[in-house]
Order: sequence, then C-alpha cells, then structure tokens
Amino acid sequence: MDKRKLGNQGLEVSKLGLGCMGLTFGYGPATDENDAIKLIQKAYELGITFFDTAEAYSQGGNEILLGKAVKSFRQDVVLATKFGFLDGDATKGMDSRPERIRKVVENSLKYLGTDYIDLLYQHRIDPNVPIEDVAGTVKDLIDEGKVKFFGMSEAGIDSIKRANTIQPVSVLQSEYSLWWREPENEILPLLEELQIGFVPFSPLGKGFLTGAINENTKFDSSDFRNIVPRFSEENRKINQSMVDLLKEIATEKNATPSQIALAWLSAQKPWIVPIPGTTKIHRLEENIDSVNVELSKDDLQRIEEASNKIKIHGDRYPKELQNRVGK
Repeated sequence: MDKRKLGNQGLEVSKLGLGCMGLTFGYGPATDENDAIKLIQKAYELGITFFDTAEAYSQGGNEILLGKAVKSFRQDVVLATKFGFLDGDATKGMDSRPERIRKVVENSLKYLGTDYIDLLYQHRIDPNVPIEDVAGTVKDLIDEGKVKFFGMSEAGIDSIKRANTIQPVSVLQSEYSLWWREPENEILPLLEELQIGFVPFSPLGKGFLTGAINENTKFDSSDFRNIVPRFSEENRKINQSMVDLLKEIATEKNATPSQIALAWLSAQKPWIVPIPGTTKIHRLEENIDSVNVELSKDDLQRIEEASNKIKIHGDRYPKELQNRVGK
C-alpha cells in the first residue's frame, strides 16, 4: 500500500489506517479477542501500518488488545493513542493535567507492550489546562524518547495554533466524511498552512455510508449511535439520499459505497489518511480495496455537485458532546 506523510516532522503511514475503537468499545459488545487480533493482523498483512486506539476505549482494554495483536511486528507499524479524559472515562469530563498525561503515557506503554508511542493525541481540549502546558508536557515526553509525534483531536483553530508554537503538531484527528464536511471551512486551510496532517475518523459516517444501515436497523443497547441525533429513525430515512448517491457512483465504478466514500476522502488532500474501523474481515478487505479506486476529476466534480444538493438531517453529536469539540 502507498504511504502518506502526516505533518513535516517525518511521520509516514499507510494510505489507509485502522481505527480499533469499535473492537472493544462504542458499538455494542466487544469482539471476541482472538477474532479481533486476527483482524488487526490481517490488516497488517494487507498493507496497513497505522493503528489507532485510546485510553478511553475500555480504559486501556483496547490498547492491550492492540499490543497483543502487533507484538510480532511492532517495529513496522505506527501506533497512535490518546489521553485527555478523567480516569480514562469519556463520561467523566476532561483531564489533561501534565501529571495525568505522564501517568496515561506510562499506562499506555505498558498496555501496548512497547517502549515508545509513535503518535500521542490529546483526545479533547481541557478548558482547565492551558494548551501550552499540554504541548509542553508532550514535548518533554518526545525529548525523553517515550513519544515520537504530537497530535490533537477535535481541536479548534486557536488551540492548534497555540499548541503548534510549543511543540509542532503532526496530526489533527477529527470527523470528516461526505456527510460531515465542516472541517473544510476553517480546519483544512489551517492544516495546509501549518503543514499538519489530517486523520478523519468515522470516514464512513459511523457505518451509515456503507449502505448497510437503514431506518429499520436496530442497534445494541450499548451502541453509541442510539444517542446520536443523526441516527434517529426519521433522520436515517431522510439521509438515505447520500447513500443512494454513493451506490450510483459505485455501480459505475464496479466498487462499493464504502470504497467510493473512502476514495473521495483520500482524493481531497495528499495529507489525509482515513481510519475506518470494522469488526469483520470482509469489511476490512473491502475498505482496503478502496485504495485501488480511482476517481477522476469529472467523478469528483459530479460527487461535489450532487452532494451539495443533499441536506443531511440531524446533529452529529448530542449537545453535551458537541460542546467538547472545536475548543
């Protein structure tokens, strides 16, 4: 698989990454450990070298799983993890105090079974800790050899600029897809100016853009999507028009809606690396095949014109979670 550079500090990863969250957290019951390990190892066999996890995904459980899976090829992959929630629990609020960052890093090193973290993100901005203190702590960890690169997640332009003056930010991670294009307004221009890479999470709209979800789909009681306004039964029905567009393009390209959605993302900028997640190997293979889908300028223009006519209904987060974003 082709590689892409993220930032200008030397970070290079596969054109597509793997988001590991859903293997243990967020979308219903955890995947069987052996099956999850097989999926991660299959991703590596098929060319993926970029794996994304976080303390908050099962309070280290996701990191432990990932560490086990990559043990035999650790030196050949980029592991990204995150700090920033109180007690590693996203429901408790933020905690990016310097001493907490250091504690999380020590835990992550142990859970991942490694002596360095390739990419360390602040998961959400902590309003009670100056971003300069956060960036300075990560800078110290980089100087100590425990971390290689600094990233931010769902941060706003002011925080990115301020952090970048203390420790160069290599990557911003945030949601971006054909049905959430808000980053195009201010974030992408700033990232281009500062030479910061972009890693879109939920590049398939939390599964909606695959075409496998409709208004009749029932989610497990522990599935995060139950509280997402965009995933109400009514909004899922209305928002099918975006999936219909992807299906139309996919049929012409002998591809799938997922592959078109991922290829569209990759075509936006050469420094964008989506990290779709999945629990199924056949979906993993489908996503990876997206790197072979070529969208011409005419294809991209057609998608642009058609998608601009589609109004997506429903917020992407409940209000209390949206308040944590863009700070």
